[in-house]
Amino acid sequence: MSDPPDSEASPARPDRSARPGLDSLARAERGEPLRVLDAVGGRDVLLDSGLPALVFVTVYSLDGQRLTPALVAALLAGALLGVVRLVRRDRLQNVVAGFLGLLVAAFIASRTGRAEDVFLPGLLANVAYALAYTVSILVRWPLLGVIVATIRGEGMQWRRDPVLLRAYSLASWIWVAMFAVRLAVKVPLYLSGDRHIVALGVVNVAMGWPLFFLCGWLSYLVISRAVRAPKATVDQPAAG
Repeated sequence: MSDPPDSEASPARPDRSARPGLDSLARAERGEPLRVLDAVGGRDVLLDSGLPALVFVTVYSLDGQRLTPALVAALLAGALLGVVRLVRRDRLQNVVAGFLGLLVAAFIASRTGRAEDVFLPGLLANVAYALAYTVSILVRWPLLGVIVATIRGEGMQWRRDPVLLRAYSLASWIWVAMFAVRLAVKVPLYLSGDRHIVALGVVNVAMGWPLFFLCGWLSYLVISRAVRAPKATVDQPAAG
């Protein structure tokens, strides 16, 4: 795979403060965190998927494992979250996407009659994320870097910097690992049927917020270290 455009055409780089596309990273040096969590969905996505699932498992367990009441309770929880989002004037697409995902999960479970199918869309989403991040790294367009730059309203000039390209690739691998770990734990529970529906619900919450913020913190450390790399290190060509 070829190097990023112009990676070899400009042997003399400007000083670090003038490097193109690094406005958000310069602010990170002044103490403003990188929005890496937003790049993988943000906290709202976790709440939209975690709370209805927790409500579903709770009602399903306490109400004699009846599927319909549990699905209704989960949908009501999702609708409540949607109302809160609207009151807070969050972006409408976030409200719609969160509730549509819940509707799809409830529809699948209602059609199959299998309580564990409430978690099927989430499992498929983890597969899709893992594949998307992996492919992006292999083609040298690490997805985390692309989305962070987009959120910040910046260009893709960071790809011309070997140190930043490696940092965003490594940070993206962190998220690939998270999705893979989730699947390794959740898929066996899912395949075991409703015998482990409570365990699946607990794992869904336990591997949601904690892992999400851990990976966000690790990604921030990796990228921030690249930002503070001495100019002599930055000027070295990217490996491979």
